[in-house]
Amino acid sequence: MIRQCEPSESEILYEIVNDAAQAYQGVIPIDCWNEPYMPKEELLHEISQGVRFWGLEEDGQLLGIMGIQDVNDVTLIRHAYVRTERRNSGIGGKLISHLKTLTNKPLLIGTWAAADWAIRFYEKHGFKVVSIEEKNNLLRKYWNISERQVETSVVLAEA
Repeated sequence: MIRQCEPSESEILYEIVNDAAQAYQGVIPIDCWNEPYMPKEELLHEISQGVRFWGLEEDGQLLGIMGIQDVNDVTLIRHAYVRTERRNSGIGGKLISHLKTLTNKPLLIGTWAAADWAIRFYEKHGFKVVSIEEKNNLLRKYWNISERQVETSVVLAEA
């Protein structure tokens, strides 16, 4: 079942994000890695800024989450994570398919350039990496991230 996550579930969201984000350790630039990857305060800030998390639940357990956030004239897919032990089982695909139905605005996704598995996943689901110039403009316009993260990220848009 796919359902919207409640703010009161921040502890389980935190657990899923930081479990799944272990895949980035040693892949993304070391100066971009944090332990934990996303502190609780950052997660709560993202929620307060309008990121709405949706989750896929089976047998009462949340297995994967994906956020969606309207920013001006676009919708961003944010913080897509699936529990390590359930990766590659279709959870992410079900979540992104659901989130695509929630907006009529253009969809954008930002991810680490070194996370080739994430880029392949988004491409498989109808997104295309934009040019470096467009990426830089989009990241600065719609995201609130450091210049270092702008340098080391890609943006994908619906093809």
